[in-house]
Amino acid sequence: MDWTIACLGLLVGLLVGLTGVGGAALLTPLLVMIGIHPSIAVGTDLFYNSITKLFGTFQHWRQRTVNLTLVRYLAIGSIPGAVCSIILLKVFDSFFQDSETFLKHTLGIVLIIASLATLLKPLFKFRQPPADEAGDGLSIYQAKRKQVVGIGFVLGFIVGMTSIGSGSLFALAMLYLFRMKASEIVGTDIAHAFLLVTVAGLLHASFGNVDFVLAGNLLVGSIPGVLVGSRLSARIPAVPLRTAMAGIILLSGLKMI
Repeated sequence: MDWTIACLGLLVGLLVGLTGVGGAALLTPLLVMIGIHPSIAVGTDLFYNSITKLFGTFQHWRQRTVNLTLVRYLAIGSIPGAVCSIILLKVFDSFFQDSETFLKHTLGIVLIIASLATLLKPLFKFRQPPADEAGDGLSIYQAKRKQVVGIGFVLGFIVGMTSIGSGSLFALAMLYLFRMKASEIVGTDIAHAFLLVTVAGLLHASFGNVDFVLAGNLLVGSIPGVLVGSRLSARIPAVPLRTAMAGIILLSGLKMI
């Protein structure tokens, strides 16, 4: 048991519970900064996230806030995208000596994108679907399925390589493409993220990029941290805190480039 790592997990869980900002955007750069190899940080974070997303998916499934049609279309694109990026990382690591520097720079770029997505998200409004799009909504999702699959592939590629964006980037894409309720955006995003990070985490594990002891120590701290942060979120203004966290993520990204 490493209480330093558990406290790191507690801090990340607390901030996620308070702000809703994606844990990967906070945790992965912190792991790299304390000396964890970038590929191990990415793989471990994906495995860790698959466990945390499982509980969120179960809760939203019970609440009927998961759009299964959209989850399916996103997964059709994102899972192959993640597989391609992880295999590419493995090949790159075998043939090039500076793969760690390359991955650090890639992490920095994606952190900057994720922080900007977090800052821009309030500009998009959650809207109730109009009457002609209510119900199962198959027509509108089928009409845009090629766009959804394509966006899923690109963002899945990014998540597989960096572990970042399974929440913020996909949520922003859904806000841009569809008129959906806030609860449905969140539920669909978490359910799809669970599928994506589970497949990506297992593939990273098969390549030896997951430190299971590290993931266990992080979970010991992060689970109570998320619970405490979620309770405190009702008393603390989330928007200023979320903006500050996005700024910290932005600075982390700039530091890694």
